[in-house]
This record gives sequence, structure tokens and C-alpha cells, in this order.
Amino acid sequence: MASTSTSEPTHPVVFTTQTPYALPSQKFMIPTSWKRYQLSQLVNKALSLPKPIPFEFLVQGEILRGTLAEWCAEKGVGEEETLEIEYFESVMPPQRMSTLPHEDWVSSISCQLPGYFLTASYDGAIRIFDYSQQLLHTSAPHSAPISSLCIVPEPSRADDSSHLLATASQDLTARLTRIDISSPAPKAHTLASLHLHTAPLSSVAASPSGAHILTSSWDGLIGVFDTSIPDADEVSADEIAGGERKKRRKLAQEDGSEAPRPKRKAPTTVLKSHTARVSRVVFGPEAKGASAYSCGFDSTVRTWDVENGVCTSTITASSKPFLDIALTANGHTALAASTDRTVSQYDLRAATTSATTPSVATLTHPATPSCIAVARPSASAPAPAASTSASEHQLVTGAYDGVVRLWDLRSTRAAVAAFRAWESDAATGPKVLSVDWARGLVGVGGEGGVEVWKVGEGDRIAS
Repeated sequence: MASTSTSEPTHPVVFTTQTPYALPSQKFMIPTSWKRYQLSQLVNKALSLPKPIPFEFLVQGEILRGTLAEWCAEKGVGEEETLEIEYFESVMPPQRMSTLPHEDWVSSISCQLPGYFLTASYDGAIRIFDYSQQLLHTSAPHSAPISSLCIVPEPSRADDSSHLLATASQDLTARLTRIDISSPAPKAHTLASLHLHTAPLSSVAASPSGAHILTSSWDGLIGVFDTSIPDADEVSADEIAGGERKKRRKLAQEDGSEAPRPKRKAPTTVLKSHTARVSRVVFGPEAKGASAYSCGFDSTVRTWDVENGVCTSTITASSKPFLDIALTANGHTALAASTDRTVSQYDLRAATTSATTPSVATLTHPATPSCIAVARPSASAPAPAASTSASEHQLVTGAYDGVVRLWDLRSTRAAVAAFRAWESDAATGPKVLSVDWARGLVGVGGEGGVEVWKVGEGDRIAS
């Protein structure tokens, strides 16, 4: 048994880790006054690490935020009971990397395309930036503010310079647009418009296989569309709202030539169960997109069987209009942001039809959280095992006070870190409307435009 040289009270501890920095398998007698900093010093000293590495410590699955004595007193743990403490590398403080100027509010941002940032704005335009902050392309597939943007996966496509985007708008449509980012001048061409909704669309999502699209709307409906481009319109002009012809003439004048009109697509299935506006819909992790999850202003989180078009379970909260939903990496947990200034964590495996399921944990915010993003490891350069293990439990939230917060689901009392986007002298800055997180980069979109922050290890960009 290893002991530290001190006369103060101690507690028996066994350390474990999934990192490459493992301590010998033995029991340590640790002063009960120690906090994270002293424990981190112990690990570094015991391993004789050439460069200090800060660590975080988990006691019974909860991040240690005070002294060992305080934790034991709160949990009622006796002084002779051996504690198993797991440690992992700390997340470095977030660092602002770049600012991407926009003339209008940015409702959606994607960091999923390596080397590029894609944004969607209230001016109806999508924009493509590279990591050097250069604006490569702007196109306007919609005649009203865009509410959501996503990249449609194309696993069988060999050309990595061409990508399919899906956008949702307040013009009552979603659109499929092909972008070509090959030099010297990127191009975009809208291939199809998706028609179903009678109210503004709130979100769009693509299945992992890229075969299907989901749309959600203020009309309470969720549309399921395939991503094939038909030879002929599936919806007649008489069945949709006017204004499309005027918009097409305007775009033709700007481009200098008449572009082929997008084909009008109808949904393959309509998902009906919400009793108020649907805020967000996402696919489950299955490759075929068999399941989906949605949240709405009816204070529910719903699980869907996409193929059969039925709601299979409903989580009902009490007076919690939901604004956004995201799934953890394993797909077992839903994170739902609400107007009551919380993000609730729900165990989807415990949900039953029409049952009120209590949240596993609640992340409390000082202002309304508007958006959520979970960490996604780099596809081109997998993160170290330690970073991957930590990121599986981490998420970022953006809120109406202009602050982005980093959370760890193993300890939800307070955010691990926080930063304010768009420097402002006001008590609350411009609202954050969208966040995305990939390869260690967090993109923040909102009333102040776009900022990119580095959170953890990942890609390098020009600053």
C-alpha cells in the first residue's frame, strides 16, 4: 500500500484509467483534503511524465469537484471503504480560432466536412468557407430564412469533391442541393424541392446511409423522403404555395442563365403524433435509419419506427416545450433542450408508450438553451483512446445568453467549461442559434454570425 507523507486524515484509493498513463495496480492512502489538482500531481509524479498532463477524476462515475472529504461526507462513505477513482485527460480551455462574417443571422452550421464549414442563414443562403476563413461559394436555394442544414452521406460515391446538402426553410420546403467544391470555383445546383408542410420547417436530418431525409415543421408533422431525384415532378404546381416561379426567375437573372428547375418530391411516409409544433427530428444510429427521435412544443420526446410510420414510445414531460434534441454516441440517451432553461437527459431504453419517464439528469442553464451538439471523433484521424473515452460523455450547448457550455454527463452539476461567442459589452450577447462539433472544432452560429472554437484535440485551422 502506497502512502503519502502526511499526518492529516487519509482515505484508501485504487486508481483506474483507460488512458495510456496507468498507475501500478495498488492501494494508495490519499489525504482527504486533496482535490483534483493534487491528485493530478500525484499521477504525474508517480509516472515521471516528462511533460505534465492535467487529469480529471471520477468517483463512482461522478467528476470530483471538491475535496475527497467533502465527497465522502455527501455520499456517506466510511473512512475505511476503498474508493475506486478513474482518471482521464482534462479538456483544455476552449480557444477561439476564427470568425466568419455574415450579414444576417446564422441558423445552422456544419463542421462535418473536413476542411470546410457550411452555414445557412436567415437570408435564405448557404455558404461554404474553408479553414483559411475564405468564402468559397454562396447560393440561395430558398426564398425565406433557412432553419436547418445537413450533409447527406453518400457512402458509395467516390468523388469527395461533390456533396449533397439538405436544407429546411420557412418557405415551407426542404431542398436537396449538390455542391461541387473542386477548384477553382465551387458550384451549387438545387436538384429537388421536398413538399409536405403547411407551416415553416424547423429541421432536416439525413439517415446514416443517406437514403432518406426527415423534415419537421411547426404544423406538427414529420416527413420522410427518399433522396432519389425523380425524372418527373411527384407534386403538381397546383398543390404547392405560389412564389416558386418568381424565385426561379430571380436566380436565373443572377446566374446569367436559366438553370433546370428542381424536381418536386412528395414524402414516402408522414409521421403523425405530435400535438404542437415539432422542433427537431433526428435519425437513430442504425445504418438503415430504421428509427427516429423527435421533440416538440407539446413537451414530448417521441421514438419512431420510420419504416412503418408509427410512434413506438413517448416521453412526456411537464410543461417543458422542447427546442432541440440530440442523441449520445451509443444512441441510448436523448438530450432535450427546453424553454425552462434545462437540458434533460432521458434513457430511451426505459421509455414506454405514453409514459411519463423521469430524466436521468438535468443540465441547468441561466438562459434558455437553444441547441445541442455531441462530440464526433475525426474520421480521418481517430482520436486517442483517452480522448475518445472522454468525448463519449461530452456535449456542448448554445444558449440565448450568447454562451456556449461544455458538459460532461458523468457530472452534470455544472459545465466543465464555457465561453461567450461574439464579444459584447452587454450582460447577454447575441443569441446562439446553432452549434456543431467535429474533429475538435465547435462551430457556433447565431445572431452574431459564426465563430469557430477549438475544444479538445482536433484539426488545425488558420487563425
